[in-house]
Amino acid sequence: MTTRDFFPGAEPVSNLIEALHKLPGIGPKSAQRLTYHLIRSQADEARALAEAVLAVKERIQFCSECQNITETNPCALCSDPSRDRSILCIVEEPLDALAMERTRSFKGLYHVLHGAINPMNNIGPENLKFTELLNRLDKNQVREVILATNPNMEGNATALYLHKILEPRDIRVTRLATGLPMGGDLEYADELTLARAFEGRRDMS
Repeated sequence: MTTRDFFPGAEPVSNLIEALHKLPGIGPKSAQRLTYHLIRSQADEARALAEAVLAVKERIQFCSECQNITETNPCALCSDPSRDRSILCIVEEPLDALAMERTRSFKGLYHVLHGAINPMNNIGPENLKFTELLNRLDKNQVREVILATNPNMEGNATALYLHKILEPRDIRVTRLATGLPMGGDLEYADELTLARAFEGRRDMS
């Protein structure tokens, strides 16, 4: 039985459940609970949520340089003259760059891939921001690339692929030091752990 069968004559309810269910990490039960919460909430709360979603779609874009999310292009970090443009830290997601910034130990620039290589989910290099990265390296004098992908199977596969395509270039390629929990995400690591991982980064061999 679908939500449309269960809620005859209440199409907005079934539409919202189905829309929420399409979001990553939201199962059918969670989608139903969120829908019921919104039904019981004040109209102002629901309206604020809808306006926030629309604002993200209408005002947020990818930075043409680092591919991070931004309201201005280029983003604030890429526009900052105090950042070291010779060092590039490659991360999977925008939240990973945010986690790095919280350490206050990295003064270079970032490049966001928007994912990791994952053949099981049909995500290959062509689905990520590798072309933008190579174009960026061709245009800028980068002396070191730090691979800060997550310490899991997909992150390691992405790091190995990056090392392979960067190896012919005259660029130092390093990887964050061990100490980060295997299988974890950078965005959940504490600032001290990330700072030590930066300081202890090692050359890829």
